[in-house]
Amino acid sequence: MKEAMLYEKVENLYVKCNLCNHRCKIAPKKRGICGVRENIDGTLYTLVYPKAISSNLDPIEKKPIFHLFPGSYSYSIATVGCNFRCKHCQNAEISQMVFDHKKIIGSDYPPENVVRDALDTNSKSIAYTYTEPTIFFEYAYDTSVIAHEKGIKNVFVTNGYMTKEAIDAISPYLDAANVDLKAFTEKFYKDICAAKLEPVLESIRYMKKKGIWVEVTTLIIPGLNDSEEELKQIADFIFSVGEEVPWHVSAFYPTYRLTDRSRTPASTLKKAREIGIQRGLRYVYTGNIPGDEGENTYCYNCKKLLIKRFGFQITKKDIKDGKCIYCGAQIDGIGM
Repeated sequence: MKEAMLYEKVENLYVKCNLCNHRCKIAPKKRGICGVRENIDGTLYTLVYPKAISSNLDPIEKKPIFHLFPGSYSYSIATVGCNFRCKHCQNAEISQMVFDHKKIIGSDYPPENVVRDALDTNSKSIAYTYTEPTIFFEYAYDTSVIAHEKGIKNVFVTNGYMTKEAIDAISPYLDAANVDLKAFTEKFYKDICAAKLEPVLESIRYMKKKGIWVEVTTLIIPGLNDSEEELKQIADFIFSVGEEVPWHVSAFYPTYRLTDRSRTPASTLKKAREIGIQRGLRYVYTGNIPGDEGENTYCYNCKKLLIKRFGFQITKKDIKDGKCIYCGAQIDGIGM
């Protein structure tokens, strides 16, 4: 165990965790909503440091991050636990393990070893992903500091529920984030995720303000967040943050505790992409439709095809020194 970051001691040996926007007030011998931070005699500890439940070498496009060294690999790690209870969680077997099976497991994998393995696999970045990186913040933080020193980029794939204090702490070392903007209603966040919408919106704005490269993903679920009005609201919000912020719209499939909904039709994703482009976004991508034009990156200025993708593979790249080879427009991102 390791003493947690970002908490304060309050009365009667209680502690207040300031890591995510639940801001749990935790009694002695109890844990926060995430299930992996415990108050032991008035001191808050993280129970998952440095216990990796998963480590893999992934294409950066799988995160999905399309504007950070396209075509590169990202060394990916996770621990068990999450601060959301999403009914449609695609990694529930590890994110919800501490709730469904009352287990905290993982193999000791110190930060320096993670960075060593990232270097050995020629990874351009380390992604803190699969579960919610905010809940293993100390592990991610220590790893990101070492990675930063070695010239490796750091990426959060996150639900965006971290506090401003957490963003301030990690921002010197965090290069990019893909934030799940799951819907645009408080009802969805309450009923499906046991959380709130507004803190996610604020995190997206604040990460952008802190200079972190931000991409946004929305998993579109039939009948829950797929109305044209809601898709327009999401697109308009992203545009208000920055027209250069990529929006990934991806397909839902029935899983975990949300099995009464059908798969998302490809036509819905195409409609969402059209809405995003119409609302002024430079880059809108469709997920889970291999070969669709929505996987590709086009120049926002001359509209020429610049990066052609099939799934997680790049088959063409017409960008040089970060610029469109046809018109010279600067293509947004890192290592483009």
